Amino acid sequence: MTNGQPIISIRGLTKTYHAGEVDVHALRGVDLDVQAGEFVSIVGPSGSGKSTLFNIVGGLTPPTSGSIQIAGRDLLGMTDAERTELRKTTVGFVFQKYNLLPTLTARDNIAIARDIARKNGPLDPQFVEILKLLGIENRLDHKPRALSGGEQQRVAIARAIVNQPAILLADEPTGNLDTENSTAVLAILRDLNHRLGQTILMITHNPEAAGYGHRIVHMRDGHIE
Repeated sequence: MTNGQPIISIRGLTKTYHAGEVDVHALRGVDLDVQAGEFVSIVGPSGSGKSTLFNIVGGLTPPTSGSIQIAGRDLLGMTDAERTELRKTTVGFVFQKYNLLPTLTARDNIAIARDIARKNGPLDPQFVEILKLLGIENRLDHKPRALSGGEQQRVAIARAIVNQPAILLADEPTGNLDTENSTAVLAILRDLNHRLGQTILMITHNPEAAGYGHRIVHMRDGHIE
């Protein structure tokens, strides 16, 4: 964004789930700004509200109240179709579970994101370099079962950024990885942030992983501490 306007701006965000006769307050008035090009880590114990915040920022679930601006647009004022388009073009997702289609090669798993966004033609030369950075340029014709967990997560990252979204949301991206692969994936995210100016909002319970961000935001009981 320009003129110092945050690329993510959240004010007074609440989320209440109804479980029978019990109300569960997952978010309790969250305020947060993320500047374009920032790498922000959100940490907190289970039940702190960090995954709920992730899902709301990604337009996957609506809040109960509050406001949220994504790349200068009012997320809550969008239609379902507009939120879907936002996820195609502006926001990329990386999850703890790689969510790769097992019957497709790594190349085709990445291509799906381009197809959904209706992008044709050759890959951007910069993205070809990113595939080399990810270390999967020679693994693209393999199906997920022939890839290690670290390689599958790198394919998932490639799929998330192939359309060059302004924002990358990562939810526990190293949760299923051993220490060596976790370090490699986190280094890749940091490198993408440095090279591309990619805005990254990462959810993690791991303090070491959080340290890869520019800024650490602590959550507890639905609040930002």
